[in-house]
Amino acid sequence: MSEAKVIDHYGHHDLRDKMAAALAAAGLADKKLTPADLAPLDQFHTRGMAATVELGAALAIKSGASVIDIGSGLGGPSRYLAATFDCTVKGIDLSPAFVDAATYLAERAGLADKVSYDCANALSLPYPDESFDVAWTQHVAMNIADRAGLYGEVHRVLKPGGRFAIYDVVLGTGGPIHFPVPWSRTPDTSFLVTPDAMRAALETAGFKITLWNDDTQVAVAWFAEQQKARAAAPAGPPSALGLHIAMGPDFSAFGANLGRNLKEGRAGIILAIVERA
Repeated sequence: MSEAKVIDHYGHHDLRDKMAAALAAAGLADKKLTPADLAPLDQFHTRGMAATVELGAALAIKSGASVIDIGSGLGGPSRYLAATFDCTVKGIDLSPAFVDAATYLAERAGLADKVSYDCANALSLPYPDESFDVAWTQHVAMNIADRAGLYGEVHRVLKPGGRFAIYDVVLGTGGPIHFPVPWSRTPDTSFLVTPDAMRAALETAGFKITLWNDDTQVAVAWFAEQQKARAAAPAGPPSALGLHIAMGPDFSAFGANLGRNLKEGRAGIILAIVERA
């Protein structure tokens, strides 16, 4: 994995200022923010908040649990988990700009005592062995070539019996991926694996599969609904809050390509929960 290329893809050194300006434009300049307020902006994965809620419900995290969110992005899922389950969450991300923006949004949401973020590499987590009760990742592994290294690090920092929640894009059988996609503009930073290879890598790392759902068709239907809603919307500038704030005005094309890849069977979506032995 080229860290520099991945960081460049997600870049934007002035992201905190962009977040503040977007929130002000949406009439949220002085409001204590809720997960629902921020959902259009900070749920950087297929099906947005609905996918986070579904994965969180499957986990049913206990109050007081310690969670690590790997590839935490703008921090939407970490803040949702902290607010919903009364847990503490440590988010890590390669992008300094995303870490800075996530920290700002946590402060605005009144969750800085429960959620914090570090700039770190998922292949070398800066935490001691057996530090967390739960690990969480959504749409992150696609940028990581060393899947064995990723799952090995997650296994290391989880306590015995700890659970790892995953919502990731996988490789389909329908042909090569159409680029650009939300995680990569070109193939050189995209490292999809098949569902079977993903499952095998998790088991080799020492995890037991407890839930394994193919959510591809649910995602295809979601993209179709999004496309229909956009077509019905009146012409005009994009809404004040959206993923384009972080990823730029061409992000809608990235999302459209992901929807096409899913529909054509070139990619899939797996929701899984695994347990550390």
